[in-house]
Amino acid sequence: MDGTRTSLDIEEYSDTEVQKNQVLTLEEWQDKWVNGKTAFHQEQGHQLLKKHLDTFLKGKSGLRVFFPLCGKAVEMKWFADRGHSVVGVEISELGIQEFFTEQNLSYSEEPITEIPGTKVFKSSSGNISLYCCSIFDLPRTNIGKFDMIWDRGALVAINPGDRKCYADTMFSLLGKKFQYLLCVLSYDPTKHPGPPFYVPHAEIERLFGKICNIRCLEKVDAFEERHKSWGIDCLFEKLYLLTEK
Repeated sequence: MDGTRTSLDIEEYSDTEVQKNQVLTLEEWQDKWVNGKTAFHQEQGHQLLKKHLDTFLKGKSGLRVFFPLCGKAVEMKWFADRGHSVVGVEISELGIQEFFTEQNLSYSEEPITEIPGTKVFKSSSGNISLYCCSIFDLPRTNIGKFDMIWDRGALVAINPGDRKCYADTMFSLLGKKFQYLLCVLSYDPTKHPGPPFYVPHAEIERLFGKICNIRCLEKVDAFEERHKSWGIDCLFEKLYLLTEK
């Protein structure tokens, strides 16, 4: 045996401190959009969400769904088309504009009065509102509580040193009987500095365990050819469901 981990034996990596000081600024994230470095975007939407969506929704309509660090996620339209109200936050105005353009949705924009210099983009139908600002400024807008959060590409993108603040922000947005759907990645953090960052189960427990029941619903092999450039040879994605204790 050469010591290579396989899909059968990989679970958690012990060296979780190696990425703790990694920082990506908001300007660097905006540059990624300007330069087209958005391989994290999934044009066909997230397959695990697609698989479980109807089970999560249980035939309900009129839910409020929050997308942290939403980018131009096509899943926002999935929820809107099913009669739900979608709110997202994204630092890149370009990403927000591309969402509306690519989904053929007309929209308007207006200033966010509570956060000078920022804007909110609203679909003409009124059921999609995307705030262009830092997620840590969002609670100042009094946007209310949400029934569901879809967190794919958000927690794994937040600088590790900001995770506690991020979790507290999420808690401030959760309504009663919430469902918080969380996707994280598992890979050897000594080989790739991130983002996306490695978030082990113990970290999820630390961040959310006092308030949430935490259940891992599914774990899938997410390794693609492009991930070889990260210096890794395996990558797994885990879908968690967090519910109110």
